[in-house]
Amino acid sequence: MSTDSQKTRQSRFPQWLKKRMPASGEAQHVRKLLANLNLATVCSGAQCPNQAECFARGTATFMILGEICTRSCGFCAIPSGTLAPPRADEPEAVAEAAKRLGLRHVVVTSVTRDDLSDGGAEHFAKTIKAIRKNLPDSVIEVLTPDFGGDESLIETVISAEPNIFNHNVETVPHLYSKVRPQADYQRSLEVLRYAKQFSRQQDIKLYTKSGIMVGLGETAEQVTAVLSDLREVGCDILTIGQYLAPSKEHLAVERFVEPAEFEQWKTQAKSMGFASVASGPFVRSSYRAEEFLENSKI
Repeated sequence: MSTDSQKTRQSRFPQWLKKRMPASGEAQHVRKLLANLNLATVCSGAQCPNQAECFARGTATFMILGEICTRSCGFCAIPSGTLAPPRADEPEAVAEAAKRLGLRHVVVTSVTRDDLSDGGAEHFAKTIKAIRKNLPDSVIEVLTPDFGGDESLIETVISAEPNIFNHNVETVPHLYSKVRPQADYQRSLEVLRYAKQFSRQQDIKLYTKSGIMVGLGETAEQVTAVLSDLREVGCDILTIGQYLAPSKEHLAVERFVEPAEFEQWKTQAKSMGFASVASGPFVRSSYRAEEFLENSKI
């Protein structure tokens, strides 16, 4: 298929992917708070289609360690470029923002920082501890990079005792070379496996979570195989969402998956033993994360 026809197909959004943007003073409040504290969100950085809705609900997913990534994934809008040292006061700023927003479920993610000796693991740990100090009863969820598979760095994050450790596999193994060329499917599975293993060894109550995008050219059989692999490494929580290209320079959408198919995957995943499953066109890693946890059997 030619590039022109790919772009044409990609621009024809089906009805179920057309979303009304809410008008809300709360969204402006969130944007102003983030700006005043000089904080980034993956909502903006990754051009999430749910940004307006989440801001209107008074929530945001904090993105630490800067806004520049050391990797160049084919699906992601976050740019690569000149890197800055981690901001020393960022953990406290995130905690302050979470407190002002009154969050009961705080989600923290980051860009990948392969340039740092610890991949930013200690920064994650400091952020978790700062949030716990400000909001002792909150659920803290972290969505981390793979830390190069270094088990000691995974230990650093988990020892700070987040409630949920999320690391996305993103796609099926067959598509890694174009979707995540600097990542490794098996390594991502091992990150999740070790997170669960270490938390049990340390008697830390931790739920593991992962997510996959669809619409990139994967088959139903390949998705099922990924779900099986995730269960094999003890993954508790699953998200499945439609890939949407951030720009014409990113990977084209190969297929718009119908809502009924997402429901089928949800049913299948539940039958495989996932405790909580969010599956739908607009589902993203942290979209309404608190609701998924509340409605699960965890």
